[in-house]
Parts: sequence; C-alpha cells; structure tokens
Amino acid sequence: MIEIHEVKRWFTFPGGQVRAVDGVSLSIEPGEFVALMGPSGSGKSTFLYLLGAMDKPSEGWISISGERLDRMNDHQRSLFRNRTLGFVFQSFHLLPRLNLCRNVELPMTYADVPAPQRRERATNLLRAVGLGDKLERSPLEISGGQCQRVAIARALANNPHLLLADEPTGNLDSHSSLEIMAIFQQLNRYGMSVVMVTHDETMAAHAHRRIRLKDGVIVAEEREAHPLLAALPADLDPAALMKGGAK
Repeated sequence: MIEIHEVKRWFTFPGGQVRAVDGVSLSIEPGEFVALMGPSGSGKSTFLYLLGAMDKPSEGWISISGERLDRMNDHQRSLFRNRTLGFVFQSFHLLPRLNLCRNVELPMTYADVPAPQRRERATNLLRAVGLGDKLERSPLEISGGQCQRVAIARALANNPHLLLADEPTGNLDSHSSLEIMAIFQQLNRYGMSVVMVTHDETMAAHAHRRIRLKDGVIVAEEREAHPLLAALPADLDPAALMKGGAK
C-alpha cells in the first residue's frame, strides 16, 4: 500500500533550517491501522501531510498504491487525493454555510459525480453514522462528536483506499473519542487502511501498530496483536460505510 523511502522535509527560515522529517523509511501494508505518535514538533503531522500529497518531500519519495507522489504535478496530486485518500482533521473542517448532506457531497462534487448520485451517497453515509435524521442541519447545530462523524462520512464519499486522520479526537470528550476509535476500528475490520496521528496513548492503543517519531526520525515501533477494542455505537453501521458509492 505505502512505501516511504528516505523522506526528508525541511523548511528554511531567516534564522536557519528546520528538518521536520529527517530521513524516514517505512512500509505500511494494506489493511493496517497505524498510529503515528510523538511530542509536539516531532514531525508527525508534517509526515501525515506528505502521505496525503498535501506537501512534497524535500528529498526521498513516497509511493501509494503503486503511484509515486513525487512524479505528480499539482493537478495530478489533487486528483489523486480526491480519488484515493480520505482525510479526517481535528477541527472537522466542515463548512457552516452548508448543511450536513452538502458537506458530505463536496468530495463527489470535485469528482464530477452527478447531483442525484451525490445526494443518495451522502444520505446513505450520514445514515450509516447515525445522522440520517439531521441531513439538513448545519454543523453549528450538532455536537463535536457528531461533527467528526460527518467528517468521517465525507472522507469516505469517494471510496478511498486509505484514511488519514490528524488528531481526530483532539477536540472531543472521552466518550466521543472512543466512539470515533470504534468507527476507525470497524472500518479497518472491513478492509480500510487507517493512518492516524495522535499524541494520546489511550487512542493509539486502539491501533495495531504504533510508530513513534522524535525530531523527524522514527525512534520506536510497536506492534499489538490485540489492541484495545472500543464499543461500537448502536446507531452506526460500518458495513454501510464501506459499501460502493460514487465511483
């Protein structure tokens, strides 16, 4: 699924150069649930953005599903992100001027999916995350945990191969955080590859593999045959989330 070879990313400032990622090599297999961990400034979010084709390495290369990101131009990377990757962020990144259904439709709009198909897919995804009765609500009218459920539905709109999550529980209470972990675990159970950045040891314990970074390099790696299991919310249908959609 993912091959990372000697990836470096540095930033140049008036005061000098900062190496956010400094020579990382790594393989992530299809169907893995990986947690990227490390203190603030360790390079984990920069590394996730490189995986998500939202930034380019200064050196080295990344291949996802057999496609080399460094060989793509900006337009090709944009298309690749939209058709291959799903993103979940700490701050949800929902548009308050759009209702929940329209928010979930957005990736399909950029993929030129016809409007009736977009609406049907978005409706089914919101039902699958337990929000089928709130299609016309604004993100401002629901809780943080519900916003993250919407963000997950949106991330899955174009049937991505890989789900990338940057501190997805950072703005949530403990109960909502465990619900999000349960969703990720169930998606992974149905075959979705998940790479999650987190500083929270409890959340990372739900992943099969934990990779620890410090000062831009991997300093430790742990595998867990039996990760913590989070209870799946009764109103969630992970099988429906994984059903074929817009493509």
